[in-house]
Amino acid sequence: MCDMAHPAGLIAKGLLNNPLPYCDVVTSTTHKTLRGPRGGVILVGKDKENPMGIKTVKGDRLKLMSEVIDGMVMPGIQGGPLMHIIMAKAVAFGEALQDSFAVYTRQIIKNAQTLAAELINYGYDIVSGGTDNHLMLVDLTKKELSGKKIENVLGRAAITVNKNMIPFDTKSPFVTSGIRIGTPAVTTRGMKENEMKLIAQFIDRAIKNSENESELKEVSKEVGSLCSKFPLYPDLQNS
Repeated sequence: MCDMAHPAGLIAKGLLNNPLPYCDVVTSTTHKTLRGPRGGVILVGKDKENPMGIKTVKGDRLKLMSEVIDGMVMPGIQGGPLMHIIMAKAVAFGEALQDSFAVYTRQIIKNAQTLAAELINYGYDIVSGGTDNHLMLVDLTKKELSGKKIENVLGRAAITVNKNMIPFDTKSPFVTSGIRIGTPAVTTRGMKENEMKLIAQFIDRAIKNSENESELKEVSKEVGSLCSKFPLYPDLQNS
């Protein structure tokens, strides 16, 4: 089994390895890089008889893996399907089939690599030394800062990240020694490499001024100014 929740959109366009040829079951969310609604999907690459010995109600044969999964989802553990979410998933899958989605996913990786490189230039440690996908994990150990504190500091500067444990973390999951940063949302808004350099600068300024509320407010204003140039719904603004 593989869970590809985070990189599903990148995998859909062939930018990362596809787990389906190697796994019996692949699960994913339909948001994150796939950029759809909050929800999930369960995939079976090649259907076959289940290895758990689960038989049909009549007991005349082994159920296929797809039958076992379908039966567990409905009526097993889920009822009342949300039709608007099903429709939204269909729209997301339709978008993922378009050439424009490949442009979007390639830009996600370019943006992530630019942001990671800039943060390294500012003296931050990136776990794995960089990124091949949409995410990076910043190790704050040398800065003697916790992920919990910096998540809060950046939040006050209008920058959303989340605290995250690093390998061999000495702090608890509620405190952590790292923060996780991703680029799908800013890429969706149309931001590219130059904006990533600006975002890295914002992050560094906020962290260096973590006790300076006036400076955090100033960073917040500049973040707002940047976001205003990349509206969520540009077509509506132009209509």
